[in-house]
Amino acid sequence: MKKGNWMLWLLLLVTASQVSAQQKGELVSYVDPLIGTAHCRWFHFAPGAAPFGMAKPGPSTNGHYGNPNGWEAVGYDYRHTSIEGFPNFHEFQVGGVSLMPTTGQLVTTPGVLEDSMSGYRSAFDRADEHAMAGYYSVLLKRYGIKAEVTATPRVAFQRFTFPAGNASHILFDIGNKQGESGEVKEAKVSMTPDGRIEGYVITLPAYVQKYQRGAEVAMYFTAVVDKKPTAFGTFRGATQTAGARDVSGQGAGMYLTFNTRNNEAVTVKLGLSYTSIENARLNLQAEAATMAFDQAKEQSRKQWNEYLGRITVTGGTKADLTKFYTGLYHAVLGRGLASDVNGAYPKNTGGNGQIPLNAQGKPAHNHYNTDAVWGAYWNLTPLWALAYPEYYSDFVSSQLLVYNDAGWLGDGIANSKYVSGVGTNFVGLVMAGAYNYGIRDFDVAKAYAASLKNELGYENRPDGAGKEDVERFRKYGYVDHIDPAPGQWCFSGSHTLEYSFSAFAVAQWAKKLGKKNDYNTLLKLSNSWKNIFDNESKYMRPRYANGSFVGNFNPTEPWRGFQEGNAGQYSFYVPHDPEGLIAKMGKAEFNKRLDSIFTAAQQTTFGGGKTIDAFAGLAAPYNHGNQPCLQMPWMFNYSGKPHLTQKWVRAICNEFYGTEGIHGYGYGQDEDQGQLGAWYVLSAIGLFDVQGGAAAQPMMQIGSSIFDSVSIKLNKKYYKGDKLDIVTRNNSADNIYLHRPTFNGKKVQRNAIPFAELTKGGKLEYELSNQPAAF
Repeated sequence: MKKGNWMLWLLLLVTASQVSAQQKGELVSYVDPLIGTAHCRWFHFAPGAAPFGMAKPGPSTNGHYGNPNGWEAVGYDYRHTSIEGFPNFHEFQVGGVSLMPTTGQLVTTPGVLEDSMSGYRSAFDRADEHAMAGYYSVLLKRYGIKAEVTATPRVAFQRFTFPAGNASHILFDIGNKQGESGEVKEAKVSMTPDGRIEGYVITLPAYVQKYQRGAEVAMYFTAVVDKKPTAFGTFRGATQTAGARDVSGQGAGMYLTFNTRNNEAVTVKLGLSYTSIENARLNLQAEAATMAFDQAKEQSRKQWNEYLGRITVTGGTKADLTKFYTGLYHAVLGRGLASDVNGAYPKNTGGNGQIPLNAQGKPAHNHYNTDAVWGAYWNLTPLWALAYPEYYSDFVSSQLLVYNDAGWLGDGIANSKYVSGVGTNFVGLVMAGAYNYGIRDFDVAKAYAASLKNELGYENRPDGAGKEDVERFRKYGYVDHIDPAPGQWCFSGSHTLEYSFSAFAVAQWAKKLGKKNDYNTLLKLSNSWKNIFDNESKYMRPRYANGSFVGNFNPTEPWRGFQEGNAGQYSFYVPHDPEGLIAKMGKAEFNKRLDSIFTAAQQTTFGGGKTIDAFAGLAAPYNHGNQPCLQMPWMFNYSGKPHLTQKWVRAICNEFYGTEGIHGYGYGQDEDQGQLGAWYVLSAIGLFDVQGGAAAQPMMQIGSSIFDSVSIKLNKKYYKGDKLDIVTRNNSADNIYLHRPTFNGKKVQRNAIPFAELTKGGKLEYELSNQPAAF
């Protein structure tokens, strides 16, 4: 065979194998966890994790720095060039148990970012870094060590391939703060007689202290190392004690030293738990007792392919596919397990609780950690309802554990402790949404009671339950504005709108359950948004207790009455009554203003431009990098201009979202545990629920899919159908406007289809053109 022909044959063979791999469902090949990692949140980059896992190993470049206010970007930053360790816990307000391999002189402090040779940190090159769903590897240049991580749901695997030498070390950095974990209250690490490394760290995260002062977060571990060390000892900061088997207190850690051959790998398996060392052992035994690193990696790859494979797409560009499956990956990465294999979980009130066991002796459901669900109804929960209803059900039951223990729902929880990062509480809407979507295999009576209390209750309401101004909301029909002192905040306007929305959701649930009095009370509250609508300016405008609107009103001013946004953005925050809002504003004014908002916002990439900051777009006309705006481009579907939804949604997908470390979710924007990724997924397939499940009969608005075909697997436990297919014709970068939609062969009369109809299964088809079409 001639050389040229041989090369061509090889190229065709490689190409065929790649196509074959994709056809076989290797969707992990499209996932790039490095996207959007410049200025990202602590929980954003944990590539070693399994779907919805507890064990979330990944690299850290500055995790030990912590952050001053408890939420800022920390942990891993794409712009950094050195790594200080590999923590195993990555959740909102939860982080710790970091490992680091080194060689040579034993150093036990992490060093500083400015000097990659300081402490035990090591420089690395991007060319030597590989991240995918469920696996991460990197070459630590300083030591010539290849570091790899993967995981089962509750067991982290870390493998280090060393050069030859008699001073190869693995550090267990336990007693230092990591990411959002806050200051360390207590820590302990010890070596058992059989060689296990075990311990715990108890931290005081900033948001736990803000909303549940005195509460704490505990992380437990047990580690098995597959090679016996030649030496070991403990450390606290730079102080080392050779041969010691246990140490406690802030900064506590342990080191192991090995003689290694060149390219010899040492693997550490870490069973993790939030309840006890004993349960960490149990988790390790149940999930990975005899499992090797490569087996765990392969299992995780299969799990990720299955979860990603709930939605398969064809067509689109490579960038579209990367954005899509990376967005889906982030939606499934966040909000991970907080309960053990035996159903033990950490209680809000302290100590451990027990999830009931089913007939097979397994926990009836799982418990999860979660950032606030503020905005999740426009991305995560509709996506869960479509593709992961079993997780949605679990999530509701999980939140009810906190209600059982503390008497109130918590919008965000870290080890069940309240971390309501935004001071409001949308869990009632999330529960109502589950019921309305048809997911009802949870304690409906308890969930309804908890949700009703969340909307109406105010006596003895703890800070962590959010909505501290519910009494004022009910008294005035709006949250009255109080001009705050310097350094304080007042979100009277946004709270009025949010409470109106969530009251509507629970009202619909009440009506279905025959709770007529509750329905009437809640429905009246759902109209409270009208009380802050200024008929003169046509903006939402905070007002004082005496009924007068605030003076010196500037619709672009952020924070004054509106959390993480401004009146211009929040004036479209009436998702439960878009028709009422359009009538108040006037259809012509509504369309003109909304269209001009996106025309202006496009100049700053639909957010804060290229400014790398989570709050860069708060004063902008539209800020896709934050939650209060995410329904706005879909509102044209209610105002007779659906083609403008198709236009602007496609533009946001193409321009706000990127495929790079710096330009990923905007530029350094706030990707809250998969919310922005889930928004892309829904928008890219052309389905969206402006009301986020709040309607008694939820409707999915139709947009124009980026892809030629979409297939969504439906869970037969919850829905009648096997799958939902979306097929487009004449799809291209220019053809973005939807024409002649049909569902199961019947013409779609309006630009929305009931969720219940979609989940019966079938085919949604339409043509795309470069010219708008009226519905």
